[in-house]
Amino acid sequence: MNSRKCSFALDSKMIGQGHPVYIVAEMSTNHGGELSRAKEIIHAAAEAGADAVKLQTYTADTLTFDCSDEHFQLKDGLWAGQSLYELYQQVAMPWQWHEPLFVEAQKVGITLFSSPFDLSAVELLESLDYPAYKIASAEIIDVALLHAVAATGKPVIISTGGAALDDIQRAVTIMAEHHNSNLCLLKCTSAYPAPYESMNLKTITHLADWVGCPVGLSDHSLGISVPVAAVALGACFIEKHFMLDKSLPTADRAFSLDPSEFTAMVQAVRQTEQALGQVSYPQQTQAQRALYAIEDLAQGTVLEAKHLRSARPGGGIAPRHLPHLLGRPLRSALRRAHPLQWSML
Repeated sequence: MNSRKCSFALDSKMIGQGHPVYIVAEMSTNHGGELSRAKEIIHAAAEAGADAVKLQTYTADTLTFDCSDEHFQLKDGLWAGQSLYELYQQVAMPWQWHEPLFVEAQKVGITLFSSPFDLSAVELLESLDYPAYKIASAEIIDVALLHAVAATGKPVIISTGGAALDDIQRAVTIMAEHHNSNLCLLKCTSAYPAPYESMNLKTITHLADWVGCPVGLSDHSLGISVPVAAVALGACFIEKHFMLDKSLPTADRAFSLDPSEFTAMVQAVRQTEQALGQVSYPQQTQAQRALYAIEDLAQGTVLEAKHLRSARPGGGIAPRHLPHLLGRPLRSALRRAHPLQWSML
């Protein structure tokens, strides 16, 4: 299955191995129903170092039924006590915001894209020429939606939370059927917030080896340690929920980062990238030892163990060569506390 493209462009930035980690601020429900706040989030995300801001495009009616049956009730978790319809109706972002937010992002110089949840959402985003699509974990089994976004030819980022290998294989195959190689898969744990022990970040390396496309992380855990660990494992894309103020009563507040936290995550990711570097075994001779004369030695002195000692810094003959030096005469004099060189023998 490993025959995918290793990198691709989203707007002006490359995503994939050998390129800086692509960092996305997920707005989700954190607009709190206010367009002005949504615009502020775009500005704050850019200032915090995000490469892009992501929206979610749906309505309560496109996601579920307005039904009070028990089957549609949320019984546990952050949103217990509501029906699905009530939750989605409360947190959905109005569709008329998509154009002004797109314009705002262009003013700031940050990429804006979205997660469509049905075909009408794709139509809206295409009409505005949004540059990429994100498929949420729960939508990976929506074959019609996958075909629609793949057919655009634009980059498609797919979360895999809760997906079986067959589901992932099907999504990758659909992308290939449309000759769209601009694919990134995201490891995701569909829990809100996600416990650390549920993250299973080693899946990132497995996905990358198996599919051969860029792989990253859509993170719902608390704090910034999990994204940093993911980058150390090879993640080239990080998505994290972002809000202006954690005192605001938004649905995603419990697992979102505020600007200072997001900035710290970006800095930690960039430092991790630098620290990863490349495979390297540099010889640091100055930090090692060399053989030094214990006393002044005249030209012609036949070296004995009593004449030499191992000491720092390096810069001369290494101590491992001592057995091969004994019994050899000095070609030139060697002063006390000077390192022995091969040219002196």
